Amino acid sequence: MKVEEQQALDRLAASGIRIPPQPRVLIELRDAIASGDYSIRSVGNIIAQDPGLVAMLFKASRSPVFSRGRKFDKLDQVLQIIGIKQTYNLVQAIALSTAISDGTRKAFELFWARAGEVAQLAAIIAEDQVSVCNVFPDQAYMAGIFHECGVPVLMMRFPDYCSQLHLEDVNCWPNLAQEDAKFDTDHCSVGYLVARHWGLPDFVCAAIRYHHELPDEEMGAAVSLVSIVQLAIHFYHRINLQPNPVWDKIGLRVLEEIGIAVEDLGEYYEDVSQRFHEADC
Repeated sequence: MKVEEQQALDRLAASGIRIPPQPRVLIELRDAIASGDYSIRSVGNIIAQDPGLVAMLFKASRSPVFSRGRKFDKLDQVLQIIGIKQTYNLVQAIALSTAISDGTRKAFELFWARAGEVAQLAAIIAEDQVSVCNVFPDQAYMAGIFHECGVPVLMMRFPDYCSQLHLEDVNCWPNLAQEDAKFDTDHCSVGYLVARHWGLPDFVCAAIRYHHELPDEEMGAAVSLVSIVQLAIHFYHRINLQPNPVWDKIGLRVLEEIGIAVEDLGEYYEDVSQRFHEADC
């Protein structure tokens, strides 16, 4: 981590904002993969240490994007079909929701449910447009889960940070820019620091940092990843009959980056939403 990023983490710590550490299972997985000395069995044994994580991994992997039409009965099958490094990306994303949560507050449950649905939609879009964007479903899923992870971090520090999320209504989503201004902090920057601290790829970290706007073209894959996440968010809003004012500002550029014609968007939305609902059954 760069010196300035460590300094930013130190400032957050001084203000009482805590960046969650990586779970031990995730650290063991990362070290095993980095060493190159691993197998499907050894990786499976590491993941199996956390039964809750295994259950959530099976749930995520049931999506046709990852299962490729096959049913998984064993963890080894997940690793064989999805791939070890791709499974690691899914495990990183899944572990985040357990690392930053508060089981006594409905707001966290609503937040992670929303993040999970955006992640599923992002994975579907990435699979369809991989030849254009060169972003893979597991990477898009990870970005979907992580893209606003600064929000629950700040919720842990400021119980009323996202007070609107306490309303048990998926159509209620706070204006995060206003919340940031009120609490004199920036959930995008906090999310970026979480991603860096957890060792996510650079382009994923950049996408988290700039997910409310499209980064400059020179940022390469981050532009495509932000576009995929933004289209997933737009589809999430449509599925839940919510307005999405951000889309009017960046929608055309998002579609151009992903390679979808404006006139085809309605038909593509129907296709993606149908597959999304089928995956959720």
